[in-house]
Order: sequence, then C-alpha cells, then structure tokens
Amino acid sequence: MRISAKTEKKTFLSGVLLLSVSTILVKIVGLIYKIPMLSFLGAEGMGYFNSAYEIYALFCVIATAGLPVALSVLISAELAKGNRARVVRLFRAALLAFVGIGVVGTAIMAVLSPFFCKMIQSENARLCMLSISPTVFLICISSALRGFFQGYGSMLQTAVSQLIEAVGKLGFGLFLAQAALRAGRETHEVAAAAGVGLTLGTLASLLYLLIEKVRFRADLPQNTEKNAESTVKMRSVWSSLAKLAVPITLGASAVNLTKLIDMTMILRRLQSIGYSEGLANQAYGSYTTLALSVYGLLPTLVNSIALPLVPLLSAAIASGNRERQRDLVRTSYRLTAMFAVPSALGMAVYARPILSLLFAREADAVAFAAPLLSMLGVSVFLSCMITATNSVLHAYRSVNRPIVSLLAGSLVKVIVAYLLIGNPRVGILGAPISSLACNAVVVLLNLVFAERLCSVSSLWETFCRPLALSIASVGISYGGYRMLARHTSGSLATVAALGMAVVLFFLFSFVFGAFSEEDLLSLPMGEKLLYIMKKIRFRRKRKEAWK
Repeated sequence: MRISAKTEKKTFLSGVLLLSVSTILVKIVGLIYKIPMLSFLGAEGMGYFNSAYEIYALFCVIATAGLPVALSVLISAELAKGNRARVVRLFRAALLAFVGIGVVGTAIMAVLSPFFCKMIQSENARLCMLSISPTVFLICISSALRGFFQGYGSMLQTAVSQLIEAVGKLGFGLFLAQAALRAGRETHEVAAAAGVGLTLGTLASLLYLLIEKVRFRADLPQNTEKNAESTVKMRSVWSSLAKLAVPITLGASAVNLTKLIDMTMILRRLQSIGYSEGLANQAYGSYTTLALSVYGLLPTLVNSIALPLVPLLSAAIASGNRERQRDLVRTSYRLTAMFAVPSALGMAVYARPILSLLFAREADAVAFAAPLLSMLGVSVFLSCMITATNSVLHAYRSVNRPIVSLLAGSLVKVIVAYLLIGNPRVGILGAPISSLACNAVVVLLNLVFAERLCSVSSLWETFCRPLALSIASVGISYGGYRMLARHTSGSLATVAALGMAVVLFFLFSFVFGAFSEEDLLSLPMGEKLLYIMKKIRFRRKRKEAWK
C-alpha cells in the first residue's frame, strides 16, 4: 500500500520533533549532572573529566555523526524496493564495520592516552581517559542499531536510548564518584570513577537497543527471499557507507576540533604564563562545566525550531521553484534570528544571575565563569545561524562547503586563542573570544555560499528587527531584575526577570508584526499557535513578512 505524501510528511515531522525533544532533554539531564558533580570533583576534577571527555567525543563523533545516517539511507532505499532480505545482509555487513571502528577507537584512546595527556599537558587526566575508552566501542554498536531503526523510519528507539544513556551517566556517575570520594580517593581518581559511570550509562543504552532489535525483528513479516538480489558484498557496503558518511563526519569532526582547540590552548597556554597544572585544570573545569554547559543548552533549544523547514526546502529545490526556495531560506533565517538573538542577548546580560541560580553553592566558580558566559552569549546567535546555513547548504546537496567554512573558522580560532590566552591580561577570556571569531567566519562564509545557490535579499532587516526587539525586552526586564533583587532573593528575581523578557519579546514581536502567519505555520504546533494569536487579536494580516 502506498503511503500518501501528507502522511509521509507528518511521520517525518513527528520523528524530527521526537528527536528534538529527546536532544533537549538529554542536554537538560547533562546540565543537571554537572551541578552535583562539580561539588564532588571541584573545578579541578571537572577539568580532568572534561579533558578526557573531549578526547572521547572526537572518536564518538566518527561513530555517531555520519555512519548511522548513511546506514539509514541505504536501508530505507532497499526497503523502498521491498527487499527485506537484502536489508538483513546489509545491516550485518555494516555492523562489522561499526565493530571494527569501535575496537580501533577504544584501543587508540587507551593506548595513546599518555600521548594525549602530554599534548594537553594534563597528566592526571590519563586514568579518566582509560575509564571512558570502552565507551567508544559501545557507542559504535549503539550507532549501528540506531541507524537500522532510522532506516525503517522509527525514531523512538534512538530518542529513548539517548535518554537512557544520559540518565545512566547521571545515576552511575554520581554514585561512583560519591563512593570514590567517601573512600578518600584523590581528585583525578574520583574523576575516573565518574568516567566509569559514563561507560555504564552507554552500556545500559546499548542493552535497550539490543532488546528492541530482537523485538523489532520478531514483529517484521518473514521474508524467505533468497535470490541473487539479496546478496550484499561487504566491500560494496563499506564503500557506500563511506561515500555518504565521510562528508557528514568531517563536518561534525570540525565542530569537535574547535572544542579540542579550546582544551589544548587553555591548558597549554595558561601554563605558559605561570599557571600550575592543577590551576589550569581548575580554570578549564570552570569554563567547560559552567559556561559551556549553559551556552550549549540554548542553541539546542533554538535549532529545533527551524528543523521542519529543511524537508520543505528540499522539495522546493526538487521542483525547481526558485521563488519558493528564497521564501523558505528567508523564513529559516528569520525564525532562527527571532529566537537566537534574544537568547544571545539575554545570556550575555544575565550570565551571572543564571549561573548563580544553577550553581548556587559554587560562588567562586560562578564569579570566574560569569564573564566567560557573557562573551559566549554573543556566540549563541552565530552558533544557531551555523545550523541554519548548514541546513540550507545540505538541502542543496552542497555538503563540502560547510566543511570548508568550519575548517576556515577553526584556523582563525587557533590563531586567536593562541595569541589571547597566552596574554596574561586576557588569559582564559581568549577562549570565548576565539569561539566568537570562529563562528563569525563560519557564518559569513556559509551566507556567501548560500547566496550563490539561492539569492536572498533584505538580510539586514531580517537580523535588525529581532535585535531591536531584543534590546527593548531585555533592557526593560533587566531594570525589573534590579528592582526585584533589592526586595527578594536573587533566584526569584532571576526567574521573574527572564520570564518577563520572554513575555515582552513575544508581545513586541506580535504587536510589531515580526511573525507572519507562514512563520507560525512553519513551527511545530504552528496551527495551534496561529489559532491562539487570532483569538487574542494579535494577528496582523500580511501576505509576506518583512519585505
């Protein structure tokens, strides 16, 4: 039976929404995890843990960025031909590749841990790297299974497994770190115990996926087809996987490369200006645990807004409708700006109150990280625009240009970080400044590349209007925050002021016509939002927004 285009589109958007919600929840759990872990390990211990984690993340991205997507594409293509027997053989051949990558990745991380520690000048991070290294193998197998389910169009298993992994890391990590702390272990040993918790959380996620794989296979109709069409050569599968996965993996690796640049530059350059290894790790731990954790949450929330526009743009490209393409690209940029600009300004202004709200018991770490988060706040908008512009380029099948942009941005980051972090007057503040410079280069190049593919005018107004509304709403709310802080607790004042900023921004947006009906309909639950706006009489009848 042929599935209608409308049903197919609805299923796709449901899957996107499910994964978006899952990703947001995983980020929230990750932030919750770091709050008590900071009290167990201290900023120095978190420095050791985060150093090991960033090395692991580089191996992890190879397994999770491109390969599952490539596998899902190959499986869905075979399913479209009705050849389930070939899918089984395809999955087995791909699984062998995932196992090989996992074994090699785990071995490299474990055996070369002394080299990595020497490279970043953090010898005490070695034990933590060893405790995390088995996770590389486990995440590879998990990724193969996720790719299998996604090939069948089922996103539920991926979403649930991500949550199990995050909650498992939270539960096992806190339990083992607390046990090591009570046993009187040294700081780097407690960090290694937390690393074991990460491995156990990933193992729990893998066990869930294996159970689901058995159940999923039992639910499928039996296919006894055993002809020449069902044979699959492993070399052919590996070649097909590589062609699809390598561009995506390189792009994601470039993002992780910027994090490794941060880690290496901070630890090495701070020690070059007189910091001890422990003090440098303390600074790095405060930066990554407090500032980067909060910074990473907002782009995740904002990026899910524009995701449903990607398949619509792909359809417009396929049909050759240039005007529709321009409208969708403009809408994507506008929606991203409408949510990212106020988020960026709010984080920059409320950096210290937000950190004090989340990490109330770590006053020294908050004082150290607040100016770093303020600088990172400016980068929120650029980070979200990277996702928006990358999506546009991917929709046009221009997969190599985002890699060029990211590599150019990474080069700028290396130069800026080296010069600024090694300057005693700037120090670690050079890290978020270098991130800002990197993101600016990436966005600028992506916009130039996208402009060549689809000419979009009036971008200046697209970004200026959200900025003006953001300045007004955040400015008024900050005045309210200062007044409330004099008569109530800082936490209550922060929550009230942030809520006020959100309400004011959306109020100003609808009053001044910043959202069109098409914008609202492009969002998840857009029809309900539009109905509410009409009910409260904030609708402005316009055929097209911001001409």
